[in-house]
Amino acid sequence: MDLSDKVAIVTGSNTGIGFETALDLYKKGAKVYIACRNQEKALNAIQRMEADGGTGELLYSHLDLANLSSVKAFADKVIQTESSLDLLINNAGIMIPPPAKTEDGFEIQFGVNFVGHYALTGHLFNLLDSTKGARVVTLSSIAHRGATIDFDNFRLEKEYNNWREYGQSKLADIIFALEFDKRLKQSGSQIKSLAAHPGFGKTDLQVHMDKDMLASLELMTAREGAQPTLAACLREDAKGGQYWGPDGENEQKGKPALAKIDAAALNETLNAKLWDWAKETTNADFPF
Repeated sequence: MDLSDKVAIVTGSNTGIGFETALDLYKKGAKVYIACRNQEKALNAIQRMEADGGTGELLYSHLDLANLSSVKAFADKVIQTESSLDLLINNAGIMIPPPAKTEDGFEIQFGVNFVGHYALTGHLFNLLDSTKGARVVTLSSIAHRGATIDFDNFRLEKEYNNWREYGQSKLADIIFALEFDKRLKQSGSQIKSLAAHPGFGKTDLQVHMDKDMLASLELMTAREGAQPTLAACLREDAKGGQYWGPDGENEQKGKPALAKIDAAALNETLNAKLWDWAKETTNADFPF
């Protein structure tokens, strides 16, 4: 597949699933923004990608998803630089860290994994909308299953529970992808919004996980874990509103296939409420 005229943004692409996603797009000829908070890690990642060989272009641009001002500044820079944007991959994420808040006061996982990506997509909406065939792929997780959205606990109002907060952030991500798809179709926009999850892959995301628990899991490589994301990005048969993941037992590993969306993500009233809350809170530039 030749992506030589395509422009892509991959958040959190200095490591793990994001690195492998960006590398694949670069090898296919795309111009890829390595959108990360840490410049040193991003430039190191770019060196490693270039050493692997590719025909595209790699650009570092600072993006701190825990700071909505940084999100806006990054989007403004892309809009000033690019006349099109084919792929926005909302990949960056953090999992079960110690309790903390973003610059804007959100619980850190909810703020980075969901709020920052929602705002980023909104600020880039017009550029995406004017690019024929544009896709937005948002990373969720198996952890969205059975999670809940608690509007009274977006800012660490309650005693911190690392896995509950992670589940909420990943449920919010898949709700965002689905609600975005619904509103895109209603408005007649040609953008496709999809979600994906990597199954169980060995990445830096597990830095806070229990070592014994990790040892008990059969983990895929980051490259294998990136395949559902790439399927959602590139497959011609991929459609808006789909959720891609591995096809193996419990979707923990395997080849890319359509994944199961938990009932928790299919409450239309709740989904619309979360969308409206996020739009008002972030001042994102969605037309709906």
